[in-house]
Amino acid sequence: MYANPWIQVREDQVLRPDGHPGIYGVVEMKLAAGVLALTPDRKVVMVGQWRYPFGEYSWEIIEGGVDPHETPLQAAERELQEEAGLRAERWTPLGGPLQMSNSTTDEVAHLFVAEDLWAVEAAPDETELLKTRRVPLEEAIAQAADGRLADAMTVIALLRLDRRLRTETAPSVR
Repeated sequence: MYANPWIQVREDQVLRPDGHPGIYGVVEMKLAAGVLALTPDRKVVMVGQWRYPFGEYSWEIIEGGVDPHETPLQAAERELQEEAGLRAERWTPLGGPLQMSNSTTDEVAHLFVAEDLWAVEAAPDETELLKTRRVPLEEAIAQAADGRLADAMTVIALLRLDRRLRTETAPSVR
């Protein structure tokens, strides 16, 4: 029914649970990757940008789509450099596949923690006007828990990392 470089919308003819015919709209999206970049002094690198659908500015972890030739980890590495001007030596999986809004979209995300960071040149997409800031991890977790942060990938990543830090040490993938 509609397509652009980021989404495709389809309308399926279905039988509803009551047995009657109906329609179901599905937003098809690329696989997504999210990066919780953590500095040695336990600060989270947050990216701020205007989110048109909600008409508000949003602070989030680094996020982006996974291109067809990439793995989620490769996309996470690329997004970290593009959006925050950083690279990382150590990557730890934090979850996935996560169904981001399974009632209307097929978007699936994979999350990673990036550590041992170093600066490189940022190269945001031409559609992005980004700001970055570093927030103490405990403050970012508090913001995720009390609703000041609303982006689903950000909230999930922060709360999962908090839980992990309280219960176990996870192996890194690199």
